[in-house]
Amino acid sequence: MADPPRNVGGVLVHLDTDFGGDPDDACALGLLLAWPEVEVIGVTTTLEHDGKRAGCAQYVLGLARRSDIPVVAGAEATLTGNRFQCTWGDDRYWPESFPALPTPPGAATDALTTAIDAGATIIAIGGLTNLAELELAQPGVLAGAPIVAMGGWVDPLAAGLPPWGPERDFNIQCDTRAAEVVAASGADLTLALLPITAEVHLRARDLPRLRTAGVLGRLFARQAEVYALDKDRAALVAGHEALPADLLNFHWDPVAAAVAVGWPGTTVEEAHLRTEFQGDALAFVRDQSGPAIRILTAVDADAFAETWLRAVDRLP
Repeated sequence: MADPPRNVGGVLVHLDTDFGGDPDDACALGLLLAWPEVEVIGVTTTLEHDGKRAGCAQYVLGLARRSDIPVVAGAEATLTGNRFQCTWGDDRYWPESFPALPTPPGAATDALTTAIDAGATIIAIGGLTNLAELELAQPGVLAGAPIVAMGGWVDPLAAGLPPWGPERDFNIQCDTRAAEVVAASGADLTLALLPITAEVHLRARDLPRLRTAGVLGRLFARQAEVYALDKDRAALVAGHEALPADLLNFHWDPVAAAVAVGWPGTTVEEAHLRTEFQGDALAFVRDQSGPAIRILTAVDADAFAETWLRAVDRLP
């Protein structure tokens, strides 16, 4: 195993991601790369598909001139056996071809162990399978480890947003067993709850600015437009007055990254939570007997949209 990176000032982070699906993962990585005094020391991918998600992440890092950041492909199947596809090879999303990046079994959990030993904050913006596999292999390894996860459902969405329930919370529902393991691990866990991150949006009005922000800005613009068509955002905004008419995507993962690096436009509070199935969906329920978990309760949506765009402006 490699020696842990040495923290020479600032914040060390490790990104665990299902890169190559919803393009907000790339938007989150861009934010972290541009954030002052934050050092991304590694990337692991989850819900993998023959190393294709890792290849997507490596490609974006190359565009950002950060090929020095190691990328390791992780779990291909969830703890319940589910598998998922990614956008690798879809030329609507990617302007050029690039190779997949398969890695040996166990490499992702080794990389996460190295990051934890270095004191890095783990930012989990996909299913929690890699982290759960690490905890199951080394019980107690996550205890006290700072983890910020995009996902979780405690309270309903605000008025004017779609009438979704916890079944919409993909990062938790794609591997509910993994979510249970991580929640019970004793990790220093923060949840960027989906009902709060749903209030922050990438909009068509942002496209001209992105297209003048360099190669990564153009990539983010391209992927957002295609994804908006694939997900029929025009139909989603109809009848939901809290959604902008020009909605392209939700800034789910970039907001989680902002929470992890301490952006002041978010409000995080401690709650005692236990996991509970509501039908087939796993939710988090307030219960004083449950472990203490920090949860995102508010975000300055307009300020974050501008903060993210400024970060993209700073990228190479």
